[in-house]
Amino acid sequence: MTLDPALPPRVRHILETAPREALPITYQQLAEALGLQPPRTIQRVAQALETLMREDAEQNRAFIAALVVSRRGEGLPAQGFFDLAAELGRFPADPALQAEAWRDEFERVLAVIS
Repeated sequence: MTLDPALPPRVRHILETAPREALPITYQQLAEALGLQPPRTIQRVAQALETLMREDAEQNRAFIAALVVSRRGEGLPAQGFFDLAAELGRFPADPALQAEAWRDEFERVLAVIS
């Protein structure tokens, strides 16, 4: 499945313009805000977020994808976020350190967009 090239810029716009008190948002909320219809809505959101993470890493910007979290778990992004952040050299590979790295990244993004 190829990613719609219009999706990542739309995702970035939604996240950059979301009210601060609405953040973080879930993958499902983002899919709804984008008006995505099944099948694979969350997968498409995740692919768009991964594209944005790669762009942000290239531009040395905070990961805007840090604003999106899973409904499951402890209000953290899905594991794929952490895997890619570590692969891109921005997060520690040690899972015990990743939640704190995400909190720092979340605050960095808020400082930039607000």
